[in-house]
Amino acid sequence: VIQAELLKKSNATAAQLKGLIDKGIIITEKRATDRIKGLPKDLNIDFTLSTAQQNALMEVKQVFETKQVCLLHGVTSSGKTQVYINLIEENIIAGKQVLYMLPEIALTAQVIRRLQKHFGGYIGIYHSKFSQNERVEIWNKVKNGELKVVLAARSGLFLPFTDLGLVIVDEEHDSSYKQQDPAPRYNARDAAIFYASLFKAKVLLGSATPSVESYFNAQSGKYGFSVLDERYGGVQLPVIELIDIKKQFKTGNEKIMVSQPMQAAIEDSIERGKQVILFQNRRGYSPYQVCKVCGTIPHCRYCDVSLSFHKNTNKLHCHYCGTVYPLVHRCEACGSDQFIQQNFGTEKIEEKLEELIPKARIARMDIDSVRGKMAHDNLIQQFEQHRVDVLIGTQMVVKGLDFENVNLVGILDADSLLSFADFRVNERAFQLMEQVSGRAGRKDGEGKVMIQVAQTGHPVLAYVAAHDYALFYENEIHSRRQFFYPPFARIIQLTLKHRSKDVVAAAAKVFAASLKDEFGSYMIGPAEPVVNRVRNQYLMELLFKLPKDTALNNRCKSAIHDQVALMHNDKNYKNVVIIADVDAM
Repeated sequence: VIQAELLKKSNATAAQLKGLIDKGIIITEKRATDRIKGLPKDLNIDFTLSTAQQNALMEVKQVFETKQVCLLHGVTSSGKTQVYINLIEENIIAGKQVLYMLPEIALTAQVIRRLQKHFGGYIGIYHSKFSQNERVEIWNKVKNGELKVVLAARSGLFLPFTDLGLVIVDEEHDSSYKQQDPAPRYNARDAAIFYASLFKAKVLLGSATPSVESYFNAQSGKYGFSVLDERYGGVQLPVIELIDIKKQFKTGNEKIMVSQPMQAAIEDSIERGKQVILFQNRRGYSPYQVCKVCGTIPHCRYCDVSLSFHKNTNKLHCHYCGTVYPLVHRCEACGSDQFIQQNFGTEKIEEKLEELIPKARIARMDIDSVRGKMAHDNLIQQFEQHRVDVLIGTQMVVKGLDFENVNLVGILDADSLLSFADFRVNERAFQLMEQVSGRAGRKDGEGKVMIQVAQTGHPVLAYVAAHDYALFYENEIHSRRQFFYPPFARIIQLTLKHRSKDVVAAAAKVFAASLKDEFGSYMIGPAEPVVNRVRNQYLMELLFKLPKDTALNNRCKSAIHDQVALMHNDKNYKNVVIIADVDAM
């Protein structure tokens, strides 16, 4: 009997049990146990590929005859997973192992269930939500070849595969594949290609909205290319409707969260027994608590960012360092006790929608509402079982979700996606809106997407409305070439940190001056980033945009490395933290 079960059933204490063991009345022994629930090792490939899927599968196989890497560009709900499953089956039959990578494995319960159905005990899952002991067991089963398929996020690259035949990088465009902190900083997609090459294994990159770099590599012939340009079952892509939010403003200063057309569409969907997903890329209740008299916004004492109000805790939260503050009742600047909440997060939308449509069953999916190991999975099952009518969420609602009954998707604040100071802003906005849109009408083709936006003439919206990735890419690659950004350049971003603003500014100037003679024409900065203080550390940045010249790149990396060493030996700058991020995202 297992010790924990004995204690539970007997109501005995650990001390009482120890006494019986010491007297020899009870004998104990340690045995290895399998914490990973086993499934029967039967392949169950019980579906028929569509003509488009069969063609895509054949194209991928043909590519693999001559190239290591193939990009599969399949529109949302085109059935890329079925193509993956066929390739996985072929590798299992051939005695090979497969690494199936997902950007956030803990958020992809639907994909996991689908693959477990087909591959049973051949498959293992590896991610940070598992205990250390569970991860050790996966490690050992991979090493001894017992597991043929592993679903994992970035960390799956460090498992001890013995005979890897295929690596699938699903949603290859997702920025979650980039390890940012702590070091080493790497892009798991690119690392997967290198890792696979050690085994002479093949790599399949899959996405409905490929990264510009991967699509460029496919178009230039570096990668192979296959297209799935129609939804499974002939289902049509959703219709896109733009709602000009400027015309929807009511009197007063509060920004509209749910416009009248959006509300009417939600009510209509619920009446018809359908479900709705609403996307807002900001959690919390309100991003800003603003003094009504002088306009002062409370800021984090450790970071150069405003605090967000969370109604469930009735506190102010810093989304950068995680510090929580009591609600401000009196303005530090003018002493006023009058505050207003500006803009809106998922928590406030949930409250507002409950007020507007009281009969609707509403749930929220963000990092605050699904913190537990099974919380996300439980919410997904509730939505699948139609115990929820409206699901409000952040980017989490995009990750690997497939709901047959959703006919309406609402993007509540598209302007926030189009306003980042980053050369990838258009790419990320297009990817996010197209991926969110793809949640609608995945079975019956009655999908509709409503986008609330003030910048109705923004070109990205036209690409999304037409579901036209090729046109988006054509315009984006022109801009990248014109302004010398990836894929035409390599980016190295240096971030310097110190508790003193003066020290970090001086260090950045010294660092830039040391590299100016040889690399000055490739260097931008030093400059303060948009958020120039995080966790009480002031920040300065240097950016290098280098041509794809291996010798030049190596000289620059070597010069940076040498200068970091010199500064750490300088008494004035030895405590300055210097972080180098190659191909920063």
